[in-house]
Amino acid sequence: MFTIENTNLTVVISAKGAELQSIFNKQEQLEYMWSGEAAFWAKKSPVLFPIVGTLKEDTFYYSNDAYELTRHGFAREMEFKVTGQTGDSIVFTLENTEETQIKYPFDFKFDIKYALAENRVVVTYHISNKGIGPMYFSVGGHPAFKVPLVAGNSYNNYYLEFNKLENAGRWPISPDGLIEAKPTELLKATNVLPLTKELFAKDALVFKGLSSNGVTLKTDKDKHGLSLDFTGFPYLGIWAAKNADFVCIEPWCGIADSVNTDQQLVNKEGIQSLQPGKSFERSWSVTMF
Repeated sequence: MFTIENTNLTVVISAKGAELQSIFNKQEQLEYMWSGEAAFWAKKSPVLFPIVGTLKEDTFYYSNDAYELTRHGFAREMEFKVTGQTGDSIVFTLENTEETQIKYPFDFKFDIKYALAENRVVVTYHISNKGIGPMYFSVGGHPAFKVPLVAGNSYNNYYLEFNKLENAGRWPISPDGLIEAKPTELLKATNVLPLTKELFAKDALVFKGLSSNGVTLKTDKDKHGLSLDFTGFPYLGIWAAKNADFVCIEPWCGIADSVNTDQQLVNKEGIQSLQPGKSFERSWSVTMF
């Protein structure tokens, strides 16, 4: 485990998957991350790369070849190397191997930087194409935050408040983990989504093209919460495991296959294309209060 800190926060990250493990507010003596109880969901903040979500039949096709890749890709299960560290920042790096090439035929360098600024954690994904042809990928975050944040409060007292008024449906997920062809109504002229554990009975809430670029987890019962900025991420997932005391707020540059997919990687919705020698960068951040 690796630790970075400043006056306000202590943050712990694992080299496996470069996965965020803890955000502890020293001023408030408060932990914000989910505990990772295996009975519900053992992860805390997996990094999704080189795909987000599920592929149809766990398979994509590229240049007439078939490749098998399981849900959310392989980065979350791999060991990253620490390639830079200061007191309040750290960089983890993953590069392609013979093993990854079997599943994903591209030469890449994937840097993840965690940096602190007062009571905010900034997470930056920097992806470089080291190959001789175009590279196709998706990337996203999956952080799980504790709900309730403070003992004595209850899950149903919390809500998500978007920073703009929304008229947005959720895109249902099929039993095979694919995105259905049409959305169902959810947010109608509102910026508030009350949290209930029943909300996730049919898997994650998936949003496309929200007007908002930020969402706040809060309650009217106490002063504590958090705000997540997802500027530059065209998709957002919100999810919790059955009966678990957390909510995931997931900024995505990419999305699961549609039920109508042709399984061709270059045609995949939300896929990012990167030319040889070029880099891609996106950052999301979370502010604790």
